[in-house]
Parts: sequence; structure tokens; C-alpha cells
Amino acid sequence: MANFDERLKELREEKRLTQRELSIKTNITERTISRWENGGSIPDIEHVKILCAFFGCTSDYIIGIKDDE
Repeated sequence: MANFDERLKELREEKRLTQRELSIKTNITERTISRWENGGSIPDIEHVKILCAFFGCTSDYIIGIKDDE
């Protein structure tokens, strides 16, 4: 199973977005997205909700508990 950092990058790249573009679309700083993708930090639940709504996936999927959306 993927970790959150791997899953976030995978979802972002599937939409062909840069970290900057994702930042603009979600109102999450580019620096924060970069830290998440590099494993330097993890998001709080509110950010997980924002990302799940944007990507149309479950929290279990994005944090790596399940492999199917």
C-alpha cells in the first residue's frame, strides 16, 4: 500500500497538475504540499477533507489504508 506522500503525488500527477497549480486550486500553500509529498509532514484532518473533495477520493485511499478509491 502507498503512503500519504506517494498517494498525494500520484493523484496530483494523474490530474497533470504542478504543486503550484494544486496549491491554487485547493488554497493550500505550495510549500505545504511540497512537504507532504516529500514526507516532511502530514496533513491535519481538515486538509485531508479538502484534498479528498478535490480529488474525489476517500480518506482511506489518500492516506494509504485502502488501495481502491
